Amino acid sequence: MAVIKTKLGKGGRVVIPAEYRKRLGIEPGDEIIVSFKDGEIKITTVREAVRRAQEIVRRFVPEGVSLVDELIQERRREAARESRE
Repeated sequence: MAVIKTKLGKGGRVVIPAEYRKRLGIEPGDEIIVSFKDGEIKITTVREAVRRAQEIVRRFVPEGVSLVDELIQERRREAARESRE
């Protein structure tokens, strides 16, 4: 990937080069995530951040298991237990 030199504008604004915006699939007004680590600024799309989070969760949740379904079942068991008390 090419390295592009740019300047910092008023108010700390940085223009993301058109080629990079196209590759990220972002347009003016889209939300992005900006992080700072080890002296570098990283820009990530919300879509990519969600994909990565889902990938992390999948490491701990077996394929075919629905956390939503498990939570609903747990809440129903708690409600049933509370109604008996």
